[in-house]
Amino acid sequence: MSVDQGQGPRPIDQCRDVQDVLDQIRLRPSMWVRQECLRDLQNILIGYATALSVHGVDEPFALSPGGPFAEWLRARRGWSMSYGWADAIERHADGEDPLTVFFRLLDEYRSACGSEP
Repeated sequence: MSVDQGQGPRPIDQCRDVQDVLDQIRLRPSMWVRQECLRDLQNILIGYATALSVHGVDEPFALSPGGPFAEWLRARRGWSMSYGWADAIERHADGEDPLTVFFRLLDEYRSACGSEP
């Protein structure tokens, strides 16, 4: 789901969950992701998932490299997930900005699965 157009950037400590963090990244991707490399975003999200685990936070998280989002992409698009969803999206972006493709696919995943990332 895209960020409400009236909502602007806010401090990270005001984010409630990974979706809020992704909304902030969507608003200003170059601030978060060096050269807008999707693999860097995947690494940020791996760190997020690690922090959830270390601190015992019970938050649904579908964006690990082999997690539900990757499985959905594999089933829906037939893409190999050998190197994770970021690599698969970058390889199949067909000249489109991979971050744009990621957010579009994430919106489709959320609509199809009715779940948060």
